[in-house]
Amino acid sequence: MRITDVTPQEEWTLHVAFDNGRSGVFDVSPYLDYEVFQPLREKVEFNRIRNGGYYVEWACGADLSADTLEARLM
Repeated sequence: MRITDVTPQEEWTLHVAFDNGRSGVFDVSPYLDYEVFQPLREKVEFNRIRNGGYYVEWACGADLSADTLEARLM
C-alpha cells in the first residue's frame, strides 16, 4: 500500500489518501511530545512534509510509515 497524497491540515492533522482507495485524517498531535516530532509544533515545519510513498517525512527527521497512518485514520 502506497500513500498517494498527503496534505497538512489545521490542528496538526494530515489528510492522507492511499492507493487502495482508503483516505482519511491522521492526528499527529499525540506525537508532538516525542523529541523528534517537537519541531513540528511550528506550523511552518509541520507543513514541510514530504510523501515518500511508503512513509511521510519532515525535514527535522520525523517520519511515519504508511501502515501507522492507515491504522490510525479518523
